Amino acid sequence: MKYASDSAILVESNSLPGINKPPKVFQESSFNVSLLGIDISYLTQTTQFALVSSGVFVFFILYGFLLETIFVQPTLKSHGLYVTFIQFILYSFFAMVESHYKNDTERRIPVPTYIIISFLTVATMTMSNLSLEYLNYPTQVIFKSCKLVPVLLGGIIIQGKKYGPKDFLAATIMCIGLIWFTLIDVTISPNFHPIGVIMINFALVADAVIGNVQEKAMKKYGASNSEVVLYSYSLGTIYLFVALIITGRLIPAIDAANQFPVSIYGLGFLLSFTGYVGVNLVLTLVRVAGAFAAVTVTTFRKALSIVVSFIFFTKPFTFQYVWSGFLVILGVYLSQRQAHMVLAESRFFKSAVKFVKQLTTTKKLAKAAISV
Repeated sequence: MKYASDSAILVESNSLPGINKPPKVFQESSFNVSLLGIDISYLTQTTQFALVSSGVFVFFILYGFLLETIFVQPTLKSHGLYVTFIQFILYSFFAMVESHYKNDTERRIPVPTYIIISFLTVATMTMSNLSLEYLNYPTQVIFKSCKLVPVLLGGIIIQGKKYGPKDFLAATIMCIGLIWFTLIDVTISPNFHPIGVIMINFALVADAVIGNVQEKAMKKYGASNSEVVLYSYSLGTIYLFVALIITGRLIPAIDAANQFPVSIYGLGFLLSFTGYVGVNLVLTLVRVAGAFAAVTVTTFRKALSIVVSFIFFTKPFTFQYVWSGFLVILGVYLSQRQAHMVLAESRFFKSAVKFVKQLTTTKKLAKAAISV
């Protein structure tokens, strides 16, 4: 389970249609599929996959472009906390509209749990945004692509999960690629600062904890995605408002916003809108094609975001970025491939056991009928 904008949108992959039979990439759907409010259920699932995947690429690449546009401006770079505050307000508004539209206004998860989730959501999104004051956007994306490592550790510690050698191999490959990419950045990037690395790592740890806490809460209470977004970001808005007051950043940020309203409020709205729509498209993609296909699409989207960043924003470049980035993407692919295979084997085993039980029952009934 995860939430995005590369920060936190929740996906219960095991319970979603479309991955009930892993050997097949596309399944017959018994649910409505919509793209930006347009019903595309009548199309073939291959066409649905192509359209929704295209939407994921468009909206998340726009999200990354807008995010970097905001943080490359010297006058706005120091107001990342206020930009995050605006994002939380708008995400809460979008989630409220969606909840009322879907007639899903009942809260299922207790408020104390949401207090924890919202705090972690604030931590991961704030640290992620603030890290752009000290890191290049491509470096941030590479770090965020390696969230498997803290997620793996969080799953072991929080939920007692067990992982195989291939999972640890994937994590190791990611770490090698990440270290290589970071060392290159230290050497040639004028924007690199160790504080940025600390911030993005803190964001990843919080993100890993969020995923595990959300997963347990969703399974226990059966909450919807829109409910979790609404309450997590609404409570998070309060945290951020208090943080802005305590740090003394609220008044300077408002003054800067008054001087550059389009840059902060205009781009902030577009940033939040593209992020929210992108997240919902990822959820739709999981329903249409399964979790593995969705993660594959989002991984290559991140690679394309890095390419776009180097094209549109001036920064030093060396071909070693390509090789180190490739290692990270390979690690992500291997980890998701392993998860997909484990899921398929698990479901195959359960189906086989069920078949054997049914066969045994049938034989017993047949013998009973003959004896009668």
